[in-house]
Parts: sequence; C-alpha cells; structure tokens
Amino acid sequence: MPAPKKTVRRSLLVTTAVLSSLALTAPVSGAAPGPSPKDKPSGTASGTPSGTPSGTPSGKPSASASGKPSASPSATPPATMSSVGGERLGQAGTQVNLASGVPVLPKDVTARSWIVSDAESGEVLAAHNAHWRLPPASTLKMLFADTVLPKFPKSEKHKVVPSDLAGMGAGSSMVGIKEDETYSVHDLWLGVFLRSGNDAVHVLSQMNGGIDNTVKEMNAHAEELQALDTYVVSPDGYDAPGQVSSAYDLTLFARSGLQKKDFREYCSTVRAKFPGKTTKVKGTKGKKGKTTRESFEIQNTNRLLTGDSDVSVYQGIAGVKNGNTTNAGATFTGVAERGGKVLLVTVMRPEKAERNEVYKETARLFDWGFQAAGKVQPVGELVPPKSAVRSSAQPGSSTSGQAGGADSGGVEADGSSKPVASATAGGGSGGMGIALAITGGLLVLLAGAAFLVNRRWPLPDLVRRRTRP
Repeated sequence: MPAPKKTVRRSLLVTTAVLSSLALTAPVSGAAPGPSPKDKPSGTASGTPSGTPSGTPSGKPSASASGKPSASPSATPPATMSSVGGERLGQAGTQVNLASGVPVLPKDVTARSWIVSDAESGEVLAAHNAHWRLPPASTLKMLFADTVLPKFPKSEKHKVVPSDLAGMGAGSSMVGIKEDETYSVHDLWLGVFLRSGNDAVHVLSQMNGGIDNTVKEMNAHAEELQALDTYVVSPDGYDAPGQVSSAYDLTLFARSGLQKKDFREYCSTVRAKFPGKTTKVKGTKGKKGKTTRESFEIQNTNRLLTGDSDVSVYQGIAGVKNGNTTNAGATFTGVAERGGKVLLVTVMRPEKAERNEVYKETARLFDWGFQAAGKVQPVGELVPPKSAVRSSAQPGSSTSGQAGGADSGGVEADGSSKPVASATAGGGSGGMGIALAITGGLLVLLAGAAFLVNRRWPLPDLVRRRTRP
C-alpha cells in the first residue's frame, strides 16, 4: 500500500499473514506521580463521593487549606494545567484549528474533558480541557493492565484465597470470582476488561506482590509514559481521595497498552465464558465422584462494542475501556479505525444526564475525527515514553523498534472469547494492529509489505484488514 503523504522516514516491514479461527457465540442484539500512598482504597462506587482535586500540573494533586482533597469535583477547570504535548493542551476550553474544509465540532458534547487524537502519528486533532485532573474510574484499569499484564503468562493458574479479595470497596463491580477456586490469568484478564471486575484486579494485584506494590508500579509506569497528571491510589480505579488522571493521560495509557497483542485481544472481546464454581458429582457403587466446573457468560460493558437499546455498535470500534463511579461520573477511552485512520477518543464526565451519554458523545467525536483527519492542523501531540525519547536520542537508534510495550503473546484461539467484529468503511484499509477485524468468527491479520509511519514512538506493525469472502 502507498505510504501516507506526510511520511518523512519509512521502515518497510514484511510479515506473514496470520489466520486464527475463533468460535462464535450468539450475536450481539480502558504532574509526576508521588510516592506510593499508604492509605487503603476508599470511597464508593455508588455512595458518597470522595476526594477529587483539580490539581496542579506537577507534584501531587492539590489539596484544600486543611491538607485534604476537595470534597467534590469542580465544574470549572483549573487556571493552570500541564502543557505536556503542547501549550494549547494546557489551556482551558476547546482547542481546535478550524479552517476551510475542516468540519465544525459537534455542539452537543457536554463532557468536562475530552481529546481526539491520531493513534499512529500521535497528533491531537482537538481537545477540551485535556489536562484537567479528574477521577478516572475504571478507565484507570488500562494503566493497571499495561503495567501488570506482561508479568504473567496467560496460561498460569492461581487458586484464590480470602486475602486476595480483601479490601474491595462497597459497591465494587465484580466478575464473580470465588474463594478456593482456581482461575487462569487469561480468565482474570477477561474479568478485568469485560466486566471491569475489581475482584479480578485485586487477585492479579496480590499475584503481583500486593496492592501497595502494584500501586507503586502503576505510578512509576505513569511517570515513564509521561502521564504526569495521574496519581494512583487504588489499582482498580475505585474512588479514592487524591486519585486523579486526565483525558490526555488516559489516552497515553490506551496507546501504550494497545501495543500489546493480549491487551488488544482482551479490550476488543465482546463476550466470553467465565469459570463458575466447582461441584462434585456422586460416584456409584463406591466409586469416587468426579468434579465439574460450571461456567457463565460475561459480556463487555463497553456499549460501543456491544450496542444497547439506544446505542449502536460503532463502525470500526476495537476497544478500549469504560468506567463509572459516583465521584468520576462516566469515563471512556475508545479506539476505532476507518479508511486507514486509527483514532483514539477519551471522554470524561459528560454533564448531560442521559443514559449511555458517554458513548454517544464519544461516537460524535469519532465521527468528527474521521471527517477532520487529514484536514485539520493538530493542536498538540501524544508524547512518547521517557525511554523512547532516550533511545531515539542515542546515535544509531532505530525508528522501527518498539518502546515500552512490546507485544506480549498472540490471540488465543481456544474458543473461549470473541473479539469484536467491527465493520470497515471501504475496502482494504491500512491501520495498526489494534484495529482487529473479525467477521464470521475469523480473525485475519494481514500485514504484507506494510509501512511504519514516521513516529517518535513506533506503534505495532500496520495491518491490512480484509473482509471474509
């Protein structure tokens, strides 16, 4: 395929086609961080709000004169915000370069903060209070996954003990993990991504050395990604005093996570079978009975993937993660591909109190982004991780390598999960590996003579999507 017009340097990558058959189920009807906090996760998912400071562009989130975070979110963005990615991104209000031929932004977007960016080039096409530090809810699980997912093979098994599930907040979202049952790492990640299960997050955190250690590693990883608006207190995104992120940072987490094949698989899975409880079957004539393991179906809570009564499956959608708590409201980061463009959109806390509003506003911003791509001048950029900056500054460094997010395993074709079947506008279109196309249960990753666009931080091999004959 021809290289994009804006390409300055190109690296030709020739890879082999990968065909992976997947079983079908029934059709469908995710300021430099401070030190690791000592406090246990607090707040509620559906009760009284906990702290939500607006914060300053560096250091820990701002606090009131008493030293405690403010009791509720402010409806006004702070006067001073981070300028990571460009000065305009630190300014309050909507930032966009409207010109002849550039479509007007949708007027019915009420979110306190949002950002539309090109996932491959890193260009920020438009933004609104991009660095406003707000509670992230379960979209923070993208950072959790990007930090912890590479550490355990998906086939590893873990038997859950009571301490694994200790400390979860009241009203937490659960996938249904039971004590004394054994789960694979693959099962646990499906629970994290599809059902936003805080119980799955806590089990994986305990496997990773405990909650405090996981929080410490997440804060360190956020700093490495230059996500300087983020401060983690609870790894599952449950409301906690001082826990904040931004639309800009959440987009960085998604972009980093999407470089991992397993991350792409989990965040694009529509539905899957999840292990239930083990039961014993009585034997006959003195024989020892066998045990059987029940299972139940779980479905992704991302409505742009699954659709709902008032929301259609978004054309080209391929993930990523949603969230909703009392303090954060609704949050969402999504990735979609159309016509060779792969966009990331993050929306935080729509003010309009309508069902599924966060998905509706995300869809409107996606629509605008695909219309504006190639026409609008960017207002900023998604910065690369610190390690990528250091690597590119060294003599002889290659632009085709991957930084801080190498692929960690392939798509599992065991019939236990179903990645998204997304529709493409037009024929065979170029896009990165996060834009998985699945039709008729067949995953097709075709990457023949694909080009990597000039990027400060290269993303995975481009793939060409093909519909099934």
